[in-house]
Amino acid sequence: MTESDLRRMIWEALNTLHIRERVIRMSLEQSEDKTELLEQAEQYVKGQLQYDSSGHDWWHIYRVRKMAVALAKQEGANVTICELAALLHDVADAKLNPSKEEGLNKVQDWLQGRDLEKQDLEKQDLAHVMDIIANMSYSGGHSVPLQTLEGKIVQDADRLDAIGAIGIGRAFAYGGSRGRLMHKPGTVAQEFATEEEYRSHQGTTIQHFDEKLLKLRNLMSTEAARRAADRRHAYMEGFLKQFEREWEAEDLFDGE
Repeated sequence: MTESDLRRMIWEALNTLHIRERVIRMSLEQSEDKTELLEQAEQYVKGQLQYDSSGHDWWHIYRVRKMAVALAKQEGANVTICELAALLHDVADAKLNPSKEEGLNKVQDWLQGRDLEKQDLEKQDLAHVMDIIANMSYSGGHSVPLQTLEGKIVQDADRLDAIGAIGIGRAFAYGGSRGRLMHKPGTVAQEFATEEEYRSHQGTTIQHFDEKLLKLRNLMSTEAARRAADRRHAYMEGFLKQFEREWEAEDLFDGE
């Protein structure tokens, strides 16, 4: 090997290292930008929802975000899209705004105020987030099925937080915030022909279990969410049986 060949090999090796360093640095910068966007979203959502007492507060968002990120990593989905949609989804909720359209406009206006180029996001990424938020609600069983993996993941995470021990607590929090009765013996679950009918219904909180919560287990899209839903569903069934026994004082002498 000549000295010229050796110099060329050293130069090529150094050049390769330089390129790798640039790629790593750019990747880290993009990651920091995305982290900045998510931090901005977190602060925005806290400002919007931190005082909510209907079960749609910041801590609901916190839990949905954690589950969405975990599911996204397991399923190989776009974690940033899932996390951003999970963070923002209830800012647009029709229950918390004068209308669904006003809620969606609020989120879209906030997103459009971000520097997309700096965040390494495309317009279609924001459109994807908006599509998830616009269509993930249960809506009395009349929602449009989500088509993307990211949408299904965020919807699964949100539905998981509506069932189990947390779901029970949220159901009574929401009912109380709307002045609904906890239970009225003799009332039966309703079926709703339209989303509007579902939204205007003023049933009891216990009715809500049959009208929505006990249906969610069979609506999960990802395998991990289905397994978690099975466990949470079983917990709700146990709660409802005990609730009925206590309502009628049938447990009065249990254990004696």
